[in-house]
Amino acid sequence: MTFTAADGDAVLAANFAPWVRDLGLVVTDVGPGAATLRLPWSVRLAREGGALSGQALMAAADTATVIAIASARGGFVPMTTVQLSTTFQRPVVGVDVLVAARVTKLGRTLAFAEIAMTPAGGDAPAATATTVYAVLG
Repeated sequence: MTFTAADGDAVLAANFAPWVRDLGLVVTDVGPGAATLRLPWSVRLAREGGALSGQALMAAADTATVIAIASARGGFVPMTTVQLSTTFQRPVVGVDVLVAARVTKLGRTLAFAEIAMTPAGGDAPAATATTVYAVLG
C-alpha cells in the first residue's frame, strides 16, 4: 500500500494534540521515507519583531518527521521523539514555510531524519533540523 498525502493528513488529525493541529499544517507531498508539510504563516505564531517563532518551526519539523517515518513504514505506528536538534539560519516573516523531512535511516526500533524548513518561494532553508525517533509499534 502506498502512503499518500491524504494518509498523512489523516495521521495528523487522528494522532496529534489539538495545539499541534492548530498550527494548520497540511501534508503537501509524500514519497518513500519523505514528507513535505506546509506551515501556514500566521501572526499568532510570530514572536516580537514579527518573525515566525522557533517553537512553531520545531513543532512542524517534529510533526513532519512522524509523517516521513509513517511513509517509510507504509503506515502510522506509535513513536516518540528521542532527540530534536534545530539550527535557525534566517527569520521567516509573512510567508508560509515548507517543511521537508527525509528519513536517513529506518531501523527496527529507531529512525533518523533530516528536515529542511524553507520559506515558500525561497531556495534556501530558514532552519534545518535532525531528529531521532523511537519506533514503538
